[in-house]
Amino acid sequence: MKHLARIGFWLLVLAIGLFSIFPFYYAIVSSFRSGAELFSVAYLPQRLDFSNYAAVFERQPFGRNILNSILVAGSVVAVSLGLGITAAYAFGRIAFRGRSLLLMTILAVSMFPQVAVLSGMFELIRSLGLYNTLPGLILANLMLTLPFTVWVLTTFMRELPKEIEEAAYVDGATPWIVVRRVFLPLMAPAAVTTGLLAFIVSWNEFLFALTFTLTNEQRTVPPAIALMSGSTAYELPWGTIMAASVIVTLPIIALVLVFQRKIVAGLTAGAVKG
Repeated sequence: MKHLARIGFWLLVLAIGLFSIFPFYYAIVSSFRSGAELFSVAYLPQRLDFSNYAAVFERQPFGRNILNSILVAGSVVAVSLGLGITAAYAFGRIAFRGRSLLLMTILAVSMFPQVAVLSGMFELIRSLGLYNTLPGLILANLMLTLPFTVWVLTTFMRELPKEIEEAAYVDGATPWIVVRRVFLPLMAPAAVTTGLLAFIVSWNEFLFALTFTLTNEQRTVPPAIALMSGSTAYELPWGTIMAASVIVTLPIIALVLVFQRKIVAGLTAGAVKG
């Protein structure tokens, strides 16, 4: 009976893995096909034709779109972590009136769907003169990443022992030195995890990027891929779209592989108290 349960468990893991990986695998296979081949089912690549990958950069400034995504996502991560760590110190270590209410308000902001705040955000971006600019996208994406960054880092900050902070104050440290030299190294796993999540959200964000940009030179990769032209469904460059999708997914996979140990440590931090 125990062996049957183990076999059933691994079959379930295999099914979940196949379900998760198959769409990306089929996108890779389709990226090497063109013409009528794209409308027939094939689970194995018949030939390695890189013409779709070349066409991604020939038909539009896709390199510029990738650079825009890197700048936007990187800036969002930097600002989110900078504000999130300092806010986590305030919420987790300093007692002030209305702390719980303010923290719940920050969390409640993340509960609104993007479409509900789209018109108000558009007016804000336009009034600040940031329409069709990368700073406008950075400001809009912060609304998506900052609430959960503050919330996660505050939860982690509360789990750190107060004796470390008190010892630093005894040695004459200021609050900023405590945050930078004491808490920041301890919070590295949580910061990497939340930073990677913020990067993924900003990298894949579509609605704000489509609404707040007008020219192709200012677009990030999601709207750039969505707006690859064709007069009918059969004339859309599906092979090029698949190649572009593979290209923009590879950086996320690389980041996860590089920081996987930090991610696991950040996800399990505070789970066990000793």
